[in-house]
Amino acid sequence: MLERRRVLTVFVAAALAAAGLPAAAAAQEKTITVFAAASLKNALDEVNDLFTKQSGIKVVASYAASSALMKQIEQGAPADVFLSADVDWMDYGAKHGLIKNDTRRDLLGNRLVLIAPKDSKIGTVTIGPGFDLAALAGGGRIATGDVRAVPAGLYAKAALEKLGIWPSVESKLAMAENVRAALFLVARGEAPLGIVYETDAKVDPSVKIVGVFPDSSHPPIVYPVAMTKNAKPDAAEYLAFLTTPEAKAVFERYGFGVLAKS
Repeated sequence: MLERRRVLTVFVAAALAAAGLPAAAAAQEKTITVFAAASLKNALDEVNDLFTKQSGIKVVASYAASSALMKQIEQGAPADVFLSADVDWMDYGAKHGLIKNDTRRDLLGNRLVLIAPKDSKIGTVTIGPGFDLAALAGGGRIATGDVRAVPAGLYAKAALEKLGIWPSVESKLAMAENVRAALFLVARGEAPLGIVYETDAKVDPSVKIVGVFPDSSHPPIVYPVAMTKNAKPDAAEYLAFLTTPEAKAVFERYGFGVLAKS
């Protein structure tokens, strides 16, 4: 049996050599790990596929709230790239030495919207100071990200405070672990209203946008990206690809504004 294994090993090595492939390279393909905000999933999955086809580098993406992802990176999770839904969690990574600051750039922009189930009787509303969101929700809840940490929730709270309606709706909020979880609550009819990103609403046919929060009601929604402190060298090629015309076309098709220049 041992002799047979030796013969098999020699045969495989010879076959790889004949094909011009080092055994180590054939056994381990190039891979990078990307930690990205949940709201990016649909668009970034498509961008990642394009990148892999062009570069041969496989992308393993993990999606969750930016807060949760950065905490995982801080605890040693082996991510190569961090793509956040707000600047605060990227700032946190910079402050704690978890990212390579010279690779950081603002990549995308988004808008904050109010959504309802597709078959809801709620029509289009104009959101402004004093807007009675509590009355619109009636006896139901308003789904959004956790206002204590999740970027979508933080933007939502800032907007509600700026509009002067936070006290009336605080008790009505159904806070989810990330923005996609909030989207699903509305899509399933478990909440009559939700506050999410415009791009989230566009990828789920079960919901409709009934209002748009004024840009002046909350900090600009910016998605910064950076390589992590211990990123593999191949991550630099990935960051460069995110600003190519091919990637830009995908992001814009999903409703993101592209901030970074190629």
